[in-house]
Amino acid sequence: METLTDTIYQVPKGEMNRIAGLFDGWQETMIWSCLQGHMGKAYAAGFQEAGESRPLSAAILTADFCFFAGVPHRELIQKVPEAHKEGIVILTAREPEWLQTIEEVWGKEAKKITRYGIKKDPGAFHPEKLKAYVNEIPRGYSLHSIDANLYEKAMAQKWSRDFCSSFESAEDFCRRGLGVAALYKGKLVAGASSYTIYDGGIEIEIDTEENHRRKGLALACGASLILKCLERGLYPSWDAHDLRSVSLAQKLGYEAEGPYTAYVIAFSKN
Repeated sequence: METLTDTIYQVPKGEMNRIAGLFDGWQETMIWSCLQGHMGKAYAAGFQEAGESRPLSAAILTADFCFFAGVPHRELIQKVPEAHKEGIVILTAREPEWLQTIEEVWGKEAKKITRYGIKKDPGAFHPEKLKAYVNEIPRGYSLHSIDANLYEKAMAQKWSRDFCSSFESAEDFCRRGLGVAALYKGKLVAGASSYTIYDGGIEIEIDTEENHRRKGLALACGASLILKCLERGLYPSWDAHDLRSVSLAQKLGYEAEGPYTAYVIAFSKN
């Protein structure tokens, strides 16, 4: 059993049931990704003896997101994001006590932001409308499924890395992931992809290179990816980082659920 500190340990994949109850009812697929053993890591701290020792506090770190549950635990808040090591990590929790403790622990290093939940409704999509969005892609652009070659192109650019960065390799992405890329003169300029995966679905990542925005590329890529998910019996979950993302989601058939608070911490590569 790997320890993060003397009081925090990483939860083995085979023991996720020990912390699953702390996250009950939280409709967040990146939590499910970890609890189901697909990707991410879980950490626990603060134990009680009640027949079997169970954690009082837990954190799940999947891709760039960290979710806290149970009893607020300052050391967990401090040490688990540090395990991310570089880039940004987005911290959130359902309880105000956790959010307050995040602010106390990280201070000005944690930038408070508002994200927006999107309802999960498998019956929300209209395939004919989605196909129309795909067909409206501007002349000169073309859509392609993300394969090993496009995986490498995505990973080579900062703006597009999150299309594939949660996967271990091109082979891993081609085996477990799903994505659509928009190309212009052979260059990757937009895409929609599986940021993470869970049983029966994906979490969507969608973006467009700055010089090619406002042309309907994100809409076309998103529509194409949703159609691929529907063909495979997968649910394409969406969590919006701003109101523009909410608007795009609504065009594709989703319904907004409401805002929630999160905190962004940036780590250097040193």
